[in-house]
Amino acid sequence: MATLPVYPWRLAPEGLATRRQLRAAGLRPGGQDVVAQVERPRRRRGPLTALLYRIDRARPVRPMTAAKTAALARANAARRTCPACRRDAGYVIPSSLGMCVPCAYPDADQHV
Repeated sequence: MATLPVYPWRLAPEGLATRRQLRAAGLRPGGQDVVAQVERPRRRRGPLTALLYRIDRARPVRPMTAAKTAALARANAARRTCPACRRDAGYVIPSSLGMCVPCAYPDADQHV
């Protein structure tokens, strides 16, 4: 198996992009193999690496269907619903608390 070419940070050749850059352009890798990687050095740890894909072989992002939009809305609503009081908190329930802030700290307003 051949090794991938490695380029320094910000010095990748034209025509290559990371997943994030493809997504910003409305594209996706579309099943193509990784063609290279770019490395960004760090001081005390190993380098950050990003995989590069060819832009000319990328495909457009699939559009959201009505079913996917509805499923995403239900999932986000579930993340905002407090399991203790069953109300929509208006924000994503913190996983550290497991419930909305008023349910987690019921007497906090008495001390203020």
